[in-house]
Amino acid sequence: MTTAPAGASLDAPALRRRVAALVETHDPATTDQREFLAARFDAGLAWVHFPEGEGGLGAPRSLQAVVDQEFERLGFVPTGREGLVIGLGMAAPTILAFGTPEQRARYLKPLYTGEEVWCQLFSEPGAGSDLAALGTRAVRDGDTWVVNGQKVWTSLAHRAHFAILVTRTDPDVPKHKGMTYFICDMSADGVEVRPLRQLTGEAEFNEVYLTDVRIPDSQRLGAEGEGWRVAQTTLMNERVAIGGHPEPREGGLIAVAAHIWRTRPELRTPGLHDALLRLWVEAEAARLTKERLRQQLAVGQPGPEGSAAKFAFSRLNQEISGLELELLGEEGMLYDDWTFRRPEGVSLAARSPGFHYLRSKGNSIEGGTSEILRNIIAERVLGLPGEIRVDKDVAWKDLPK
Repeated sequence: MTTAPAGASLDAPALRRRVAALVETHDPATTDQREFLAARFDAGLAWVHFPEGEGGLGAPRSLQAVVDQEFERLGFVPTGREGLVIGLGMAAPTILAFGTPEQRARYLKPLYTGEEVWCQLFSEPGAGSDLAALGTRAVRDGDTWVVNGQKVWTSLAHRAHFAILVTRTDPDVPKHKGMTYFICDMSADGVEVRPLRQLTGEAEFNEVYLTDVRIPDSQRLGAEGEGWRVAQTTLMNERVAIGGHPEPREGGLIAVAAHIWRTRPELRTPGLHDALLRLWVEAEAARLTKERLRQQLAVGQPGPEGSAAKFAFSRLNQEISGLELELLGEEGMLYDDWTFRRPEGVSLAARSPGFHYLRSKGNSIEGGTSEILRNIIAERVLGLPGEIRVDKDVAWKDLPK
């Protein structure tokens, strides 16, 4: 006799009934948002494909859209979630895949409700594109690890309660084999966060210095030395979170450029018309491709296709923001965003054309540089020969620094 898998009896009508029952006891119009999200988590309606008791019901991932649409129809659309993108899009799936039962019970619910904010301690000044070359050291001392190093380009570190952290634990083996992954308490002694002001005038990112930071071994994700494997789960989900988010037709930056074209006829030239049409078609093709990616994601785990979505997102944002400046001419050169700010998240809404242009330059760096993503697409999607890597079997300590 076979046993039906968890969630096998759930279908779209059953999930709609569950949503209705929750809304009946927790009116979205009168219930505090965090309280409502906590009730949604407890009802298994946060991530329906997660296990029961951990925000889900063990249902097919494809049914998540049914739940989200039903909550929206009944009047609940959570707001102010921009600062949770790392926790929701990267930490949660990694904790689900590699966390112990105790870790999942401790971190998933406050992560989902927004009670606790997360950041990502991956990139380093000397190992940006090549993450596996990182040098932040973690040395075991009994039941704890002592961590020393520096991380850079860390979004939300100034607000974060916890971080997902990759370290070097064995310098005597090749770089991909000597890494270990941890959950780091950002309030721990030795964690210092410094603002990193960027081209736009904002300090959206941070530098994080780790000096003799002690992390209990109970906060390790995955086995010692398997940090690269764990990090791959995070990175695949990160690229989907950045480049695979849903948009309506003519959404995102192409909407801004199209609006300028329609409302400012005096700015039109034949050459700009051709450029706008080309980018509009490419943006629509990218949107439909992302929709297919999300459908694939609904029945499995994110793969290298997410790298292609993120690569296309970066290139289009940069080209469209450049076209926006061309359309506006001298007017597009005006810039009034130099005030020092610490934004809660990244949003291009209601920002100036100059901000669009400057901020989009970072799109080809964050979440994996476009050069690295080209390699992933070539090797893992197209099946082309791999790039020659002379350091593959060399111990990390022997690599040029």
